[in-house]
Amino acid sequence: MGTVSAVDRDRVPKQDRSRATRQRLLEAAVACLGEHGWAGSTVSVVAERAGVSRGAAQHHFPTREDLFTAAVEYVAEERSTALRALFPQGAAGDRRAVVAALVDLYTGPLFRAALHLWVAASNEEQLRPRVTELEARVGRETHRIAVELLGADESVPGVRERVQGLLDMARGLGLANLLTDDGPRRDRVVAQWAALLDEALG
Repeated sequence: MGTVSAVDRDRVPKQDRSRATRQRLLEAAVACLGEHGWAGSTVSVVAERAGVSRGAAQHHFPTREDLFTAAVEYVAEERSTALRALFPQGAAGDRRAVVAALVDLYTGPLFRAALHLWVAASNEEQLRPRVTELEARVGRETHRIAVELLGADESVPGVRERVQGLLDMARGLGLANLLTDDGPRRDRVVAQWAALLDEALG
């Protein structure tokens, strides 16, 4: 069994600090994007919110585009992990709970931040390909989780489209929720979609 050198012992805390700094920057970036939009979210603003220097921020993320695409991807991964954790043994047939959890993915700060990033990407040539690729990746992962939790068999014709329709509907509910609390109507829509999926998926 080998021994750990003093250099290795010193390196671990430094790596931990670096990881913690990176995480603070990512969380601050999402919060800034949700509150101030693309125009008001600079690397300096994010660094100040995260409590780190601009130089430290640029060490982790050389460009503004690097920072914000990484931030949205990071939180999307965190939300996917949290969604899976809600149903550790699978959904056990409770499709209404799954539909409600999927709809929740499209409300709150992550969706607001992602929306600002999408709008910016529609006007910023250097940002568009990165956001398009990120959105495709996040979309595929969300679809995969939805299929798994709903117990959907995509070899059956039409099932893939029904699952995608659910996710498109959830995104629409998220948009409606940006201006007003759409909770009561959302609950009724969730119940109806769950009933439709029970009928369609068996």
